[in-house]
Amino acid sequence: MSDQTMSSTREVGFRHVVMAASRGLLAFERLAIMGFMYLLTALILVNVVTRYSNIPIYWIDESAVYSVVWLTFIGASAMTRLRLDFAVTMMTERLSASKQRLFKIIATGMVIVFGVSLMITCVLWMDPVGIASAGFDAKKFAGQTFNFLYTERTQTLNWPTWVLYLTLPIFAVSMTIHGTANLLEDLDLVPRVAPKGFQLSELDGVN
Repeated sequence: MSDQTMSSTREVGFRHVVMAASRGLLAFERLAIMGFMYLLTALILVNVVTRYSNIPIYWIDESAVYSVVWLTFIGASAMTRLRLDFAVTMMTERLSASKQRLFKIIATGMVIVFGVSLMITCVLWMDPVGIASAGFDAKKFAGQTFNFLYTERTQTLNWPTWVLYLTLPIFAVSMTIHGTANLLEDLDLVPRVAPKGFQLSELDGVN
């Protein structure tokens, strides 16, 4: 097999892996979004009922806040793949079709750059190598690095905050995968297909 054929096979394999990962991720995000919406609704209803009954549950508010945070980041990732992220078209809509396509590719590339940058930031912040070197001893790690991420706990739930902050690296990875899938479509390297499980009208897409 020639080097050119092997290179072409690797490129096709890469595209297939990216598109398959994006599809699977989007399907999971759809279920997660529905789950968090049901959870948030239930938390709010329970909060209202218990407050009016004079038996408020003190950890409900914090649970609702973190549910909104996770719902926001998961939804933002899904919106990236669905191309529902915000776009300002005041300038590009006056350009030719070829230049509009170019700017669209640049914008999609910037999404990937942002996702990769966020991943790097999360690695530096969470420092998995450092916490592993400290034997997963949060206090020892904090004393060595003055990074108190692994010693902090939430106010009412008393959960480790790093568990809740995992939404950031998860969002960074998922957004990068979706952005790469969008870029492959924008470059006409793969056919553009309608996402399954989402019913979008012609007015829904803004990017």
